[in-house]
Amino acid sequence: MAAGESTDRTDTARSGIGGFFTARWKGEVPLEKLFWRDMIVIGTAVNIAATLASVGLLAAKVPLSVALAVHFGPLPYNLFLAFAVWRTADRRGGWAGFFCQTISLLWLIAAIVI
Repeated sequence: MAAGESTDRTDTARSGIGGFFTARWKGEVPLEKLFWRDMIVIGTAVNIAATLASVGLLAAKVPLSVALAVHFGPLPYNLFLAFAVWRTADRRGGWAGFFCQTISLLWLIAAIVI
């Protein structure tokens, strides 16, 4: 292996946005990375940004339908992340798998409701 090469299959075998989603759906990304980085950190940041943007739109007197569209815009991504975590955790099993499945379900509910 040459210097600087990555052993992460998601970096070498898959590239681009399609590779990002495919690797996560197929369970090729480690559960810890998928759960903590992708769902908890990035997914939550995307949801917060969408919520703040929708509140800003409401303050600017934009129609409610537009603000709601912005607020719920991340919903497909949220569903994808929660189901990808669920599938990967199911393969892993054990306490860590159960923990990640439970938290991903609660995170999805919070992302939809809040």
